[in-house]
Amino acid sequence: MIKIHRYKVYNGPAPTAAAQQKVTTGTAIKTMLQIATPSTREIQLISWGFTLDAVPASAGQVELIQTDVAATVTAHVASGVQPLDPNAPASLMTLGTSATGYTASAEGTVTATRTFDAQLIPPTAGALDLNYFYQFMPDERPIIAISKFLRVRCTFGAAVNMTCWVAFDE
Repeated sequence: MIKIHRYKVYNGPAPTAAAQQKVTTGTAIKTMLQIATPSTREIQLISWGFTLDAVPASAGQVELIQTDVAATVTAHVASGVQPLDPNAPASLMTLGTSATGYTASAEGTVTATRTFDAQLIPPTAGALDLNYFYQFMPDERPIIAISKFLRVRCTFGAAVNMTCWVAFDE
């Protein structure tokens, strides 16, 4: 019997003495969180979400996509990919600056994507909740193939701060 483990990862280091980190979106397309599957393991998405700390001054978009090319990111450490079961082993996702991490400094040249969700963010106060959460139904849960990259990516004309996360089974 294969045991499946569930993990949750945020776009910042695991909080210790400080609160969960929020990251500026910047004013161009930016990968806020990236998860890299190794050549031996795929993942199935359970849920994802994000929080903005202010209404953006201009319209924006936040998307959850699979890509074939890595962004250059701040590398997560193993403790940043948190098991939701305290008895689960460490995640097998690939860690590194071109693997699992957050706050991209370079997007890479993406040639193929699969979009799992996309949210348009209007620049109107009260037009939407600044918190978004989506839990996939069991029959619609996307599977990220081996050696691919799951990204939470955003595009804003004016920067705001964002915290985002993804929960998955591996």
